[in-house]
Amino acid sequence: MTKAESVILGIIQGLTEFLPVSSSGHLELAKSILGDDSVPKESMLFTVVVHFATALATIIIYRHEVLYLLRGLLRFKKNEETMFCMRIVVSMIPAALVGILFEEQIEQLFGGNVLLVGLMLIVTGLLLLFANNAKPGEKEVTVKDAIIIGVSQAIAILPGISRSGATISTSVLLKVDRERAARFSFLMVVPLIFGKMAKDLMGGALQVHSVDPFNLILAFGAAFITGLWACNWMIDIVKRFNLNYFSLYCFIVGGIAIASIFFVD
Repeated sequence: MTKAESVILGIIQGLTEFLPVSSSGHLELAKSILGDDSVPKESMLFTVVVHFATALATIIIYRHEVLYLLRGLLRFKKNEETMFCMRIVVSMIPAALVGILFEEQIEQLFGGNVLLVGLMLIVTGLLLLFANNAKPGEKEVTVKDAIIIGVSQAIAILPGISRSGATISTSVLLKVDRERAARFSFLMVVPLIFGKMAKDLMGGALQVHSVDPFNLILAFGAAFITGLWACNWMIDIVKRFNLNYFSLYCFIVGGIAIASIFFVD
């Protein structure tokens, strides 16, 4: 992977992590187009690094909310902040279990499976279409909602299923207020990413091997900068909530990806 390709992939991650079009799916398609022949473990390393960049971007965008939650937690009382964090923890359980129980199988999915990505992008498009036509709600995320949204996040481990699209759409279908749905969606993934990195670091799974560390740094920087912009843009989109364009985009890209399997050698 060249330095230019690392920057391109970082930009793709930064844009698509927050927009409901599947960052992992686009990374796999881009790596396939660029001819990246990384083994699954190296491909997963790159994916973890750029996801870490967008997690940091999320923290910066929501820094006031994060500090508010931390202050509430440090009071060691059952308050609004503690209950919100509890719902975040609950939402993490399905994805954490899937990640632990099926780690090797998941790694194999990040090896340029274009057909899988195409099919899952179409699933994402359908989910966005349903959510866009749902009647808006006004409630907060409950513990039961957090579990269901967490299942959506676990399913979104599949490349091509948009994590933000799946979790925000699920929240909206559960009648959660749209702006609250976006905030919960973006914040719920941060502990998972940090947990994943901590686990891999302690287990030695994130050794760079043949991957150029400078390429990872370039990709990290590109994903972080574009992520800051894309997160703010998505927050504005959710307020107006018109996901039809993203749904159509997923259908088109998914269809092209599937067609390429049959018409491109």
